[in-house]
Amino acid sequence: MNFHAVGRSLLVCLVVLPLSVAVSSVPAQAKNGDTHVTGQGIIQTLDCNESTLIVVGTGNTVTALGTCWAITVQGSSNIIVADNVINDITVYGWDQTVLFHNGDPLLWDRGREVGMTNRLDRVPA
Repeated sequence: MNFHAVGRSLLVCLVVLPLSVAVSSVPAQAKNGDTHVTGQGIIQTLDCNESTLIVVGTGNTVTALGTCWAITVQGSSNIIVADNVINDITVYGWDQTVLFHNGDPLLWDRGREVGMTNRLDRVPA
């Protein structure tokens, strides 16, 4: 058995396999990172800048201008109004309101899965 040939084959596999996996499994994601709003009673207007908006807390009111890649909300009694959402809106908790003017995002109400009431809906611009 030629150990040099086996060694070269092994080396090629160790280099090429991870490279091919890395190239073929590039996930879709926001181009500019996430925007976080965390707290209680915060009233804020911000530019989503094609990133994910994450709101965590209670009684926050956020107006998201521009295009959001996605919106995720956790807590209770938060209100989010967005111009445009591309990918998805995911809501955890109860008494959450997420309204959007444009886009066709996947609406995923995790609170409703366990009997909590949330509002996710498209509204006129």
